Amino acid sequence: MKRRNFLAGISLGSGALALHPFQTLKAVENYALGELHISENRKVYQADIIIAGGGLGGFAAALAALRNGCSVVMTEETDWIGGQITQQGVPPDEHPWIETHGAPESYRAFRTGVRNYYRNNYPLTDEAISSEFLNPGNGVVSRLCHEPKVALAVLHAFLAPYESARKLVLLTNHKITSAEVKGNKVQSLNAESLQSGTEIQLIAPYFVDATELGDLLPLTQTAYVTGTESKAQTGELHAPEIGDPENNQSFTVCYAMDYVKGEDWTIAKPEQYDFWKSYVPDLRQPWPGPMLGLHYSNPQTLEPKNLGFHPEGLPTGDMLNLWLYRRILDKGNFKTGFYKGDITLVNWPQNDYIPGNIVDVSEDEFQKHFYGGKQLSLSLMYWLQTEAPRPDGGKGWKGLRLRNDVMGTEDGMAKYPYVRESRRIKALFTVLEEHVGKEQRAQVSGLSGDALKAAEFYDSVGIGYYHIDLHPSSKGDNYIDFPSLPFQIPLGALIPQQMENLIPANKNIGTTHITNGCYRLHPVEWSIGEAVGMLIPFAMSQNVSPKTVREDRQLLKAFQEMIREQGVETAWPE
Repeated sequence: MKRRNFLAGISLGSGALALHPFQTLKAVENYALGELHISENRKVYQADIIIAGGGLGGFAAALAALRNGCSVVMTEETDWIGGQITQQGVPPDEHPWIETHGAPESYRAFRTGVRNYYRNNYPLTDEAISSEFLNPGNGVVSRLCHEPKVALAVLHAFLAPYESARKLVLLTNHKITSAEVKGNKVQSLNAESLQSGTEIQLIAPYFVDATELGDLLPLTQTAYVTGTESKAQTGELHAPEIGDPENNQSFTVCYAMDYVKGEDWTIAKPEQYDFWKSYVPDLRQPWPGPMLGLHYSNPQTLEPKNLGFHPEGLPTGDMLNLWLYRRILDKGNFKTGFYKGDITLVNWPQNDYIPGNIVDVSEDEFQKHFYGGKQLSLSLMYWLQTEAPRPDGGKGWKGLRLRNDVMGTEDGMAKYPYVRESRRIKALFTVLEEHVGKEQRAQVSGLSGDALKAAEFYDSVGIGYYHIDLHPSSKGDNYIDFPSLPFQIPLGALIPQQMENLIPANKNIGTTHITNGCYRLHPVEWSIGEAVGMLIPFAMSQNVSPKTVREDRQLLKAFQEMIREQGVETAWPE
């Protein structure tokens, strides 16, 4: 079976990126999908699929659906699509095999597009231009650390022809406010423009919840859970004895900064600085001192661990230099003198917002904690400028400059919180620690060494890998961080138990609080969205429900063949 090559169309020319796989798959090419209709007063939009949320899952769902002949309307609450990689300012967290396998071809095409954007448009050194695996920021966290705006440009390049052909309508600055539901089917959604206040109705046979917090689930009466499940509920080794639906991971309001030696860019003292300067998280396993300090808890052992900081990138002994951790632009990759300094992205232990929960709360509660998260990050910035210890014995780095232009905001903070945890559907199948956690998988399988593998799912629609990584929580947990195994994405985790035409495509799939910790990262979210974006046109072409696709083994086999033909791996290589 011949697979289409998503990378073949990428140009290294004068800046235009040909990143658009148009071929329609044989399985659905003869299916007469509907046109996209907009009422004369622009108050009603009708398409094959309505996608709420333009993050990586929503984007990948839209691209896959468009590629397979569907019309799509996608809403996004901010003015940037891309979710965690753009509006939230988080360079991609990925597994070590990402350059060759372990993610859809379309995701790797995106990564190639980012590299080409720098090659086409930036004054790179000859060495950087020729580097096959160019890493613009040379950040420690990823093989591809880059500016959010570059990711945004590449994502829009993917979608541009579909928008031009009116196959896709992208409604940024729009928030879903209500839904009409009959029985187990969503009939329509209502969205409000956050700029004009105009309300519109969105109608389709299928709806995708790709919002960052699973916002459609309560609006559509789709059954869901939040927070921690108890050990009795899931049997997970690392689950607590008593569950708590309000106990969710911390979020982070990220920001970018550079360093201009010899200049003073000190910001005004933040309103809540005195609070955050003395704030010590109230955790059951103690945090080693005030939040604003160069220390944190070792995620695996919870022992105190010191960190280094030097904005010129100089060594900090055996301690991690936080400046290098999520650096998104290394001036050494560019012509001498073009940049005054590097640019780094601040998503550190010091600005994880712990004292409040934003999952399944009112808008007022969300905004209160979002503001608190901004104040924490601004306070960290001010502390770094005025009080952080320097190697020469002094305090503060006045040349640190808040880069609001990098984040596309007036205050320099990310447009939206970096959300690690969401509402999660009650799915046909829920991924448990025993399926993917290394220790518990060894217990239940009796295997060890090279023979130890994650559970095999007969209905796999993708693969991914990341260790199980839970940040300190709103109800007093410190890090929960332990090894997992390269895993599959089961179709059953993407299908709600009852709702027939609403599919999740973000962190709202059928995982637990524990397993969310390895299914929440960039390439996995993309993989989830891509599977959803192909599931819907396949189900429509067969005139069956997504649930039936999973239950009917012949249909499931045909669907898995379809997605593999489009560059999706469903199993890890032996």
